[in-house]
Amino acid sequence: MARKKKEMPELNGAGMSDISFLLLCFFLMTSSMDESMGISRQLPPIPPEDQQIQIDIKQHNVLQVLVDGQDRLSVNQRQMDIKDLKDATKEFILNPTNDQTKSSKKEEDIPGVGNVMISEAVISLQNVRSTSYEVYLQVQNQLTAAYNELRNEESVARFGRKFADLDEIQREAITKIYRQRISESPPKDTRKKK
Repeated sequence: MARKKKEMPELNGAGMSDISFLLLCFFLMTSSMDESMGISRQLPPIPPEDQQIQIDIKQHNVLQVLVDGQDRLSVNQRQMDIKDLKDATKEFILNPTNDQTKSSKKEEDIPGVGNVMISEAVISLQNVRSTSYEVYLQVQNQLTAAYNELRNEESVARFGRKFADLDEIQREAITKIYRQRISESPPKDTRKKK
């Protein structure tokens, strides 16, 4: 007597797509996605259409930062290594020797602090389209680090604590003393036009 081969019963796959969809929804709802932090910049408010804005900035208050197509950095038309940019920016903003070629200061009343000499420095950043993203970010990080260090130093001097440890009112006062004024021009296109 020959044995009959048992046939395997077929699985009903009708519910598989429903289960897959439910699992996908479950994972999408329960997982968290990393958010990109981006580069924080405070943009000026948009003026009304009928209002013309004229900004008068003296040339000695502008620190010109340019990154060329070969990722070389120049600051006020002098070549500079990226690692030196933070200190050069801090020195330009502070201007401890009252150098006429660096940023000037004006007195301003800051709530919670009183009358303070505020730098009128503006950082003008420009790069060309062929600048590498890595170098662009290094320059941005150096400029941001300069402002962060200035704010930390001022916080410790005035309140005995780092900027991150201050309360909201103190933090706002320090931010007004060292306003981050970075003007970024659209990248230059250095390709030859036909």
